[in-house]
Amino acid sequence: MSDQENLPAGADGHRDPSLQPTHPEEPVANPGFPEHRLRPTDVDPGMERRAERQVAGMFALAAVLALGFCVAYFAVEEDAIFLGMGASNLALGLSLGMSLLLIGIGAIQWARKLMGDHEIVEYRHSGASSESDREETLEAFKLGAEESGFGRRKLVRNTMLGAMAMLGLPAIVVLRDLGPLPGTQLESTVWRRGIRIVNDVDGLPIRPDSIVNGQLINAEPAVFFDQELPDGSVQPAEYEGIELNNEKAKAAVVVVRMLPDDITPAKGRESWGVDGILCYSKICTHVGCPISLWEQQTHKLLCPCHQSTFDLADNGKVLFGPAARSVPQLPIMVDDEGYLVAQSDFLEPVGPSYWERG
Repeated sequence: MSDQENLPAGADGHRDPSLQPTHPEEPVANPGFPEHRLRPTDVDPGMERRAERQVAGMFALAAVLALGFCVAYFAVEEDAIFLGMGASNLALGLSLGMSLLLIGIGAIQWARKLMGDHEIVEYRHSGASSESDREETLEAFKLGAEESGFGRRKLVRNTMLGAMAMLGLPAIVVLRDLGPLPGTQLESTVWRRGIRIVNDVDGLPIRPDSIVNGQLINAEPAVFFDQELPDGSVQPAEYEGIELNNEKAKAAVVVVRMLPDDITPAKGRESWGVDGILCYSKICTHVGCPISLWEQQTHKLLCPCHQSTFDLADNGKVLFGPAARSVPQLPIMVDDEGYLVAQSDFLEPVGPSYWERG
């Protein structure tokens, strides 16, 4: 416990500063420190100016290196090799790393050689500060700002601010690596009129008579699979690689069958199903989890991530959970060969909701 805590309290509940001992006892005996020595920059104006130029030079070089990062990003080929290493990564790493390093060293040197150098003793005190302590703190802050030379040493200050500002350029440039803007790609899928609905495992087309009441089938558009044509030839899939994965993430659907009398279609959706067979997006409208937990008796589709529940007998209406909108429904029909096909693309965006979708 400190000496101050033993002092009597004043009328305002704070310790009376006038009652503090002139030489309060220390919890640990003073081991004896050598007399404080002034720094060379404190007594030699020439060394002070040289230190200031050194610090400013570090900040200026940091700004140049930050700009060099941007130049290297566009100028160095991604597959270029230098000393057995990737030239692009080497140039980007060295330029950005050295820029940050110089800003740090410059700030340290500024504090060590140019800011005020005073030994300070601060005694422990109670949790609440008196008004005089607060005023003293503000004065100390102002004095510290003055001694730091931030306002007086314009060369150091401006070069540091310039170096920090230039660091924003690499941050902006690397945003390019996030890829191109999606544009309107999130508003549509590959579904078009006449595209067959196929099993998502083997790519086989689905007939209405192959679906029993209460059944759910995970499906995809046929364009994701190799398709056998009537003449026996094979038409390759229209998508592959990254593009295939991106389109699959939007176009996945579930096909369910229920009694036609249990369905309550919204106005304009009376012809969107086939004999009690309906098709809905498999992507939850909350955060995009795949959903296929199907309750046959209640016609509810549950999302395993956050328990959003949709009524597929009532246009995919949200019954429970954080999802903000109904799961989109795909209009379907039967083609000339008796297979289920899409009437069109989804008439609303699939996938998770965000601020533009409400």
